[in-house]
Amino acid sequence: MKLTPLDIRQKRFEAALRGFSKREVEAFLELIAGEFEEVVKENIGLKEELKRTQLRLEQHLERERTLQETMVTAQRISEDMKAAAKKEAEIILADAEHQAEKIVHGAHQRLVQVVEDINELKRQRTQFESQVKSVVEAHQKLLETFSGRTFADKDYARVEDNVAYLTQKKAQSGE
Repeated sequence: MKLTPLDIRQKRFEAALRGFSKREVEAFLELIAGEFEEVVKENIGLKEELKRTQLRLEQHLERERTLQETMVTAQRISEDMKAAAKKEAEIILADAEHQAEKIVHGAHQRLVQVVEDINELKRQRTQFESQVKSVVEAHQKLLETFSGRTFADKDYARVEDNVAYLTQKKAQSGE
């Protein structure tokens, strides 16, 4: 006999003189019915999941067979492509070697030009340094010329004394 949660909920026991507490028995039956109901639902869900999983397994097995057939075909195509690629690679390699020779030749010519440019820049630098040195020396000589004591510097104190003396004389005569 299969029990359902409803069977557990509707089950009634006869009352006995010193039997179990009716409330506790009914509460426990309700608890068992709830748990049993969850188990039944989970069981149904698992059966449905099993069916879905079996269906997916069959689909995967069919895909596997198709993939194996595809792999055999792909292997044949791959071998054909390898042969064609090898021929093409040989052609590309020959072309690349030719291009490399052109590039090396061009790079060598460029190197010669760069070396010539560097030498010209070195010459210009030396010339510029010489010109700057000449300008600096000329300015240095100018500074040395102006740094000597002038008449005003030498006689400043004496002129100041004369001005003070004359100012004092003028003040005395104007009295």
